[in-house]
Amino acid sequence: MEEHDLTSQFEAHRTFLIGLAYRILGTFADAEDAVQDTFVKWHQADRTKILNPPGWLTATCTRRCIDILQSAQHTRVQYFGSWLPEPVQLTSDDNPEAGLELSSSLSVAFLLVLERLAPKERAAYLLHEIFDQPYADVAAHLGIEEAACRKLVSRARTNIGREKPRNRVPRERQRELLDAFRSAVSTGRTEQLAALMSGDIELRADGGGRVPTQAAPIFGGSGVLTFIRDQLSGYWAAYDWRPTAINGALGALLLEEGRIAASVSFAYDDGGSISGIYITRNPEKLSRLDHMKVALQ
Repeated sequence: MEEHDLTSQFEAHRTFLIGLAYRILGTFADAEDAVQDTFVKWHQADRTKILNPPGWLTATCTRRCIDILQSAQHTRVQYFGSWLPEPVQLTSDDNPEAGLELSSSLSVAFLLVLERLAPKERAAYLLHEIFDQPYADVAAHLGIEEAACRKLVSRARTNIGREKPRNRVPRERQRELLDAFRSAVSTGRTEQLAALMSGDIELRADGGGRVPTQAAPIFGGSGVLTFIRDQLSGYWAAYDWRPTAINGALGALLLEEGRIAASVSFAYDDGGSISGIYITRNPEKLSRLDHMKVALQ
């Protein structure tokens, strides 16, 4: 096969591979590395042994992601403060109703839930439950027996419990919740926001040890509101707000003299209240947001 044809065939699957790799790994930089490694192996492979190109690409990328994740999990255990997935802006944000469950599986809240799973559990769950691939195909991708694959997915379902991806709340409601959060930060008055939060809300902030931020997660409305009133209201007073879709849901970028200083995104409960507030301040994770939207299936 000509080099151009090989590249074209790979590019037809790139969006899927990036979406899969990002969900497994939680960082776009690592996802790009995994997909690039897959691209190199694709060009080096013996064509006579590849009977199913999409399956070969999925298997190769998945196994590379598992290797990267196994190394990354040790680093995340030693991570300073709360670890959050790298936030991304999606090229598909203009059509937020397309593929609701697929896009919901990109939410920061769901990617955090996936952190409970072992690498192979995570890959098996995503391939079967999110990308609707048959057990036989998933087992082949992972190089295991189908019975073992079924056990991986079953164990993953148990670990995830009720926190599987849910259809997002309407964009108008998301805007109302963002406005209430912004008002609370800007004024220090939290009554309106309090009425829109769930009782078991959590707040996590990721500074990566590089910038000052809240190191430990905060659980419960009282602690979250106190932090917003006594900390964020002062620290974020000079920031400019840029509402934008982050991981498929409405959030905001906070800018200081034109530079992104923080991103904030939310999780929602079944009633459309805020159940999670996720603040990313780690400069390494913010570096792409100012100039890049990505295509993820």
